[in-house]
Amino acid sequence: MKRMPLYILMGALLCGLPLVCNPYWLDVCVMIGLYALLALSLNVILGQAGIFHMGHAAFYAVGAYVTAILNTLCHWPIFWTMPLAGAAAALFALLVARPIIHLRGDYLLIVTIGIVEIVRIALINDVFGLTGGSNGIFGISRPRFFGYKIVKSVQFYYLVWGMVGVSLLLFYGLWRSRFGRALNYIKEDDVAAEGCGVNVTRYKLLAFVLGAFWAGMAGTVYAAKMVTIAPESFNFMESVIIFAVVILSGGSQLGVLVSAFLFIGLPEVLREFSAARMLIFGLAMMVMMIWRPQGLLPPGPRRYAVPPDIPVLPPDVPPGLPPRLPEDAARGPEPAPAQGRPA
Repeated sequence: MKRMPLYILMGALLCGLPLVCNPYWLDVCVMIGLYALLALSLNVILGQAGIFHMGHAAFYAVGAYVTAILNTLCHWPIFWTMPLAGAAAALFALLVARPIIHLRGDYLLIVTIGIVEIVRIALINDVFGLTGGSNGIFGISRPRFFGYKIVKSVQFYYLVWGMVGVSLLLFYGLWRSRFGRALNYIKEDDVAAEGCGVNVTRYKLLAFVLGAFWAGMAGTVYAAKMVTIAPESFNFMESVIIFAVVILSGGSQLGVLVSAFLFIGLPEVLREFSAARMLIFGLAMMVMMIWRPQGLLPPGPRRYAVPPDIPVLPPDVPPGLPPRLPEDAARGPEPAPAQGRPA
């Protein structure tokens, strides 16, 4: 893993960051970690599988509302609701993705935009009678970890970034697995992948479900941090921000972390330039797209070891001839073909 020193350096900086940050910037770092968690979950769908999906805020909202309902109505502890919130978001992703998974490119992108708007409108209209309408849900309790109540910003900081660290390890193992290789094939050319025996529909659905599960658990952390949630917290702009973080990153995990710091932290740094901060931010994005259209830190090319029992064509053999096996070398050179007309 060539980028391991960068991960170690970034981990050391993140561990020591609360020692030099005031409460305001600590809250900003918590939100950066939350968006990094969401972007890592979307990176499985967009960065690894190449599926254009701009409705990730819908899964985020499902997880947050499941946690809020179970906590306020059923009095479940926050951490107990986290796997159920992820499972509910994954089930919702399976239901909405199955009919549209055959779409490609811009067509799929437009449909996913519709999904996040449908979810937001359903929450505002309180379709199920549990979401509180436009007012949202209040009174969500704080999480407890082995009896220790998590209240302060520094505690949420280590909680969120601890989840980001675990996600990095799990998603890196996923990227190295057979599942990750299949997603890479689909991203490069799904028609060729299907011709090679990869079940494209199955793997795309699994990518949706996995990304939605992680987004649902991120919704649990958001609900516990904010104590109250409302439909406007999961609008279309949230999906745009998460999508932009993944695109700016180039598709690598380290790029996602750096992109989250730039995309969420840079507007806060420029807040004192209130009249022109978004203009400066937009100009920086334009320069970035011209200078690095492939993203900040794109993943390197995947290399696969060739098994020793597969013969490799030597460089001195002309193209079109079969490679000679090691046992053929003992028999000496092959006889030249007979010249002249056949009898």
